[in-house]
Amino acid sequence: MESVQAIKQRFEIIGNDPKLNRAIEKAIQVAPTDISVLVAGESGVGKENIPRIIHSLSHRKHGKYIAVNCGAIPEGTIDSELFGHEKGAFTGATNTREGYFEVADGGTIFLDEVGELPLTTQVRLLRVLENGEFIKVGSSQVQKTDVRIVAATNVNLFHAIEKGKFREDLYYRLSTVDITLPPLRERKEDIHLLFRKFASDFAHKYKMPPLKLDENAIAVLQKFRWSGNIRQLRNVAEQISVLETNREITAATLQSYLPAEGTNLPSVIKDKKGDSDFNTEREILYKVLFDMKSDLHDLKKLTLELMQSGSSKVQETNQNLIKKIYGSQENDSEIDFEEEPRTALIATPNKEERYQENDDSYLFAETIEEEEEILRLEQKEIEMIKKSLEKNKGKRKAAADELGISERTLYRKIKQFDL
Repeated sequence: MESVQAIKQRFEIIGNDPKLNRAIEKAIQVAPTDISVLVAGESGVGKENIPRIIHSLSHRKHGKYIAVNCGAIPEGTIDSELFGHEKGAFTGATNTREGYFEVADGGTIFLDEVGELPLTTQVRLLRVLENGEFIKVGSSQVQKTDVRIVAATNVNLFHAIEKGKFREDLYYRLSTVDITLPPLRERKEDIHLLFRKFASDFAHKYKMPPLKLDENAIAVLQKFRWSGNIRQLRNVAEQISVLETNREITAATLQSYLPAEGTNLPSVIKDKKGDSDFNTEREILYKVLFDMKSDLHDLKKLTLELMQSGSSKVQETNQNLIKKIYGSQENDSEIDFEEEPRTALIATPNKEERYQENDDSYLFAETIEEEEEILRLEQKEIEMIKKSLEKNKGKRKAAADELGISERTLYRKIKQFDL
C-alpha cells in the first residue's frame, strides 16, 4: 500500500493539512474494495483527484475510467448517455449507442455533481448499484455491468432529500464510505504552498521569472476567504504571473487582484432565503397587477359615465378619479372628452332602458388598454423567467420548480419569448 506522501507526489496534490491527509488515507484504504464512495466538498477543492486515486489503486486499474459531469448533460439525454439507447428509441436515434455503464464494464465511473441527476435517472442508477443491471433507452432487454461507482457532490444531499429532489435510498447506496475534502480557507498553511506551485508552473509556461510574495502579501493571501477554493487561487496566480512586470508582489498589488468579499463573486445563498426573496418579488408583482386592474376598472367606469352624461359635469364630480388615471395637469380643462358619445338604447322585456357600449371608438380604446395590459403582463413574465433562469444558472428544471410550472411549459415560454 502506497503512503500518503507518495500518492500526493504521484497525483501532484499540494498540502499538509490533516483533513486533506485523512481524506487521502481513506481513499487508499477503500481502493482495493468495490464499495461505493461519495466524495463531498465545495466546488474547486479538487474532488476529482479522489476517484482517480481509488481507481489507480484498485484491481480495476487496467479497466476504463470514465468521469461524467451529471450537471452538464441535459435532462432529456442523460439516460441515453449513461445507459445507451436502441436505434429508433427517440427522434435522432439513428444508431444503437452504448452508454457509459456498458463501455466502462470492469472499470470505474466517476459521477461528478450526482445531486443534479433527475429522479428518473436516480431510479436507474439505484438498480445498477443494487444488482448491476440496466436497460437501454428503448429496449426491454436487461443487461449486466460490473462497474465501480464513485460519486461527488458540492450540495447538501440531506436538504435535497428533504425537498424530494434526491432519493434517500440512493444516497445510502452511494455513501457506503464518505470522503470529505476541506475548503481552502480551512487549509491556511497550504495556501502559500499552492500559490508558489502555481506561480512556478506559470513562470515555466510563459517563460518568465517566478513570482515572490512579501510577508504582508502572504498574510493577505491566507486571510482571504477563497470562495472558489483552489480553482480561484490558480486563476489569481495566473493573472498576476501574466500581468505584473515586477515579480516582487506586495500586499497592495495582491489585493488589487482579489475581488471584494461578496461583490464580484457569486454568493452561495441558502435555499430557504432564496425562496423567501422570490416570494417577496412575486408578492410585489401581484400587487402591481392588482393595482393595474383597479386602474383599468376605474377608467372603464369613468368612460361609461362620460358616455351617459356631459363631460363637464363628470369632470366636476370626478376630479379625484380623473387625476388618479390621467395624472395632475396645470389645466384640467386640457383633458378633452367627447361631449355626446354615440350610444344606442336597447329595449328590455320590462320596458327599462339600458346602455349598450357599442361605440366603435370606445371599443377600440378598450382593446388598446387590454393589449397594453397583456404586454405589461408578458414583460413581467419575461422578467420573472429571466431572473429564475439566472438564479438557477440556466437549469430549466430548477427554474420551472421555482416558478411553479412544468419544465415543458417553461421550455415553451423560452421559445415563445425568444429568451
